[in-house]
Amino acid sequence: MNDTTASAALPSSAQRVADLLAQLGHDKPVTMLPATGRTSAEAAAGLGCSVAEIAKSIIFRRVSDGAPVLVIASGGNRVDEAKVTALVGALGKADAKFVRDATGYAIGGVCPVGHVVKPVMLIDRDLFNFSSVWAAAGHPHAVFNLTAAQLEKMTGGMVADVRLDPAPQASAV
Repeated sequence: MNDTTASAALPSSAQRVADLLAQLGHDKPVTMLPATGRTSAEAAAGLGCSVAEIAKSIIFRRVSDGAPVLVIASGGNRVDEAKVTALVGALGKADAKFVRDATGYAIGGVCPVGHVVKPVMLIDRDLFNFSSVWAAAGHPHAVFNLTAAQLEKMTGGMVADVRLDPAPQASAV
């Protein structure tokens, strides 16, 4: 697919991401999913990949200064807020207005790059277990493919263990 064909089909927010990716030298196109990719499971189903290969964006608000905190986690992982707090400080919830104002994107389409306010960023180290991952591209139906190393380089995010470890199973007596 050439850039003109890809560009003609993209909503404006996804086109903004495609343009930014091109400026960053990223060579993979923004892909439009046939159905929504608001959740990791929906995106994975549309792409034919595992849920864990989805680089989901979760936004928090840091309590001390109101800064946005973006955690890019493997789609199969729940984020351990205690681990994130230990790394960046106390967290508060980010409502839809905060997410839109801080990132420039709606929930379900928060891209790892191109934010209105530069976030404090953490990247789930589990994303490095895959040859490539898929991240949101500014719209609930738009995604792009990249490696975890490219994600780290593109964002300057700190790679960390952010996964909530499963609770130990009670043993049967």
